[in-house]
Amino acid sequence: MPSALDRELAGIMDTLTAPGAPLETLPVARFGTTVPAFKNASASLPAYFERYAAQYGPLDFIVDGTVRLTFAETYALAREVAAGLIAHHQVAPGQPIGIAARNSASWVIVYMAVLMAGGCAVLLNGWWTPAEMADGIALSECRLIFADAPRAARLAGIPHGAEVRILSHGDPREDLADLLGCEASLPELTGEDPATILFTSGSTGQSKGAFSDHRGVIHGALSFAAQSLMLLTHQTRQGEASPHQPATLVPVPLFHVTGEIVLLLTSMAIGRKIIMLPRWDAREAMRLIEAEKVTYFIGVPLMSHEIATHPERAQFDLSSCQFLAAGGAPRPVDHVSTLRSAAPHAYPLLGYGLTETNGVGCGNVNQNYLDKPHSTGPASRPIVEVAILDDAGNHLLSGATGEVAIRSVANFIGYWRNEAATAEAVTADGFFRTGDLGYLDEDGYLFIVDRKKDIIIRGGENIAASEVEAAIYSHPDIIEACVFGLPDARLGEVPVAVFVAREGSGLGEADLRAHLETRIAGFKHPAVFFEEREHLPRLGTEKVDKRALKARYLQACGKP
Repeated sequence: MPSALDRELAGIMDTLTAPGAPLETLPVARFGTTVPAFKNASASLPAYFERYAAQYGPLDFIVDGTVRLTFAETYALAREVAAGLIAHHQVAPGQPIGIAARNSASWVIVYMAVLMAGGCAVLLNGWWTPAEMADGIALSECRLIFADAPRAARLAGIPHGAEVRILSHGDPREDLADLLGCEASLPELTGEDPATILFTSGSTGQSKGAFSDHRGVIHGALSFAAQSLMLLTHQTRQGEASPHQPATLVPVPLFHVTGEIVLLLTSMAIGRKIIMLPRWDAREAMRLIEAEKVTYFIGVPLMSHEIATHPERAQFDLSSCQFLAAGGAPRPVDHVSTLRSAAPHAYPLLGYGLTETNGVGCGNVNQNYLDKPHSTGPASRPIVEVAILDDAGNHLLSGATGEVAIRSVANFIGYWRNEAATAEAVTADGFFRTGDLGYLDEDGYLFIVDRKKDIIIRGGENIAASEVEAAIYSHPDIIEACVFGLPDARLGEVPVAVFVAREGSGLGEADLRAHLETRIAGFKHPAVFFEEREHLPRLGTEKVDKRALKARYLQACGKP
C-alpha cells in the first residue's frame, strides 16, 4: 500500500503536470513509439542556457576557488567562446569536440560553448590511461580537445590526431582569452541535433560512446528539476523550505552523467549555485557546505557517509544541507541509519539511473527511503517508465525478477558508431536494457538484486571484470586469473583478483601491480590479489567458476 508520503508526492506531481501547469507533458514520437515529454522544454541546449541565464541572471552560479560567476556572466562568457570556436576552429554542426579535464569553471564554459557553437561535447574520462584516452578520441572522432595539463601530458606521444588546447583552471576569462572578442553567428539547433557523447564500459571492458541529442539531455535535466520542484513543494507545506539560494557541491566528475546532468544542467533550471570541489576531501566538503550554505549534496555513497562519520564533523555548521543524496552505486543499508543519526535535519536520498538514460530512472526519498532502504524507489514521474523483462523481452509481473529496463524521452540515441551494441541494448519499443536484475514490488518500488553483466561498481565507476582479467593475463607468468567484486564499506564494492602463477616464477602482488600500471586506469586495479597454488574451480563449460570463488573469498574475508 502506498505510504502517506507517496500519496502526497503523487498529488503534488499531479498538480505540477496538469494542463497549463509548469510540468505539463505532451506525447512525442521517440524510439519507434510515443513517450511523454515536457511541453515547455527548451528546443535546444543553447536555448536552455539562454532561458535560465535570463531568469536567474544576477544570482551566483559558479564558485570555483576565487572565481565567482553569476548565471548571466556564465552565459555571456560561454557565448563569446562559442563564437571564438567558430571563428578560430571552424567548428561545424555536429562536430565532436573533446573535454579531458578536472572540474572547474573553465570546464563548464567550454562545455556550454561547444554546444552553443553546434558541436557535440565528448566528455572524456579524466581517469583513463593514455591508451584508453587515445581509444576514446579515436572512437568519437575528435579533432579538437580541451585538456588540462595532467591529461595533456598523458596524450603527449600517443597518436590521436587531435589538436589539444590546454586549460589552466584559472579564471576562464584568462584561460580562454584568445577565443574572446570574436564575431560569429551561432547556429540554430533543434532537439534532434547531436549533443553529447559520454563513455560507459560494457561487460567486455571496451568503452562505448553513449550518444544523446539535445532533447534527451534537456529532458534528463528537467526530470531531476521536476523531482526538485516536487520536494520543494512538500518542504514548503511542512514549513521546512530553505531560506537560502539552492546550492550544491560538485564532488563528482563533470564527465560523469551525475556531474553533467544532475548537478550542472539541473542547477541551471532551478537557479542553484554550484561549488567546485576539484578532488574529494570530506573536510573541505564540510567547510564549503558551511561557507556557501549548501542545501543539496549528491555523490557516490561513500561521500555522504564520510561526512556523517568524519571525526571533525561537529566543527562545521552543516544545518543548511537538507538532502544527502547518493547515486552511481548501491548504498549499503547501514549507511541510511548512520546518515539519519548524524544529520537528523537532512534526509538521505538514493537515485538510480545510467549514462544511457541521461541519469534518470528511479528515486527513493525522505521517509520512503527510511522505510524501504533496500529499494532505489519508484520510476521518476512524469516521464520515466520502468519495466522488468525476461530474456525474450516480455514484460514480467510485479514481484518477478528479470532485467531492469528504462524508457523515457531522456534515453540516449545509441552507441556511437556501434549499431550492433545499440540493437542489443534497446528493445523495439524503446526500452533500454540496463544489465541489472531486479523486481518491482506492489507499490512500484524497484529493488536491484544482481547484475546480469560482469560489472563491478567501485565508488560509482564501472569496471568490467573481463578487462582487468585480460590485463592480468597479459603477464607471461600468469596461468589463470579471475576478477570479481567484494563488498567495501567506503566504496560499496572493490575489484579483487585471484591468480595462479607459473611454478617457480616468484610472481607476486607487487609485480602484478607494476604490470597493470600502464595497461588499465588506476581505479580498475584490484584492491587485493589472492594467490592460489592449485587450478581454479571450473564449471561444466570449463569456464572458471566465479561464483564459487567469490563465495569462498567472501567467507574468508568475513563478508556476509
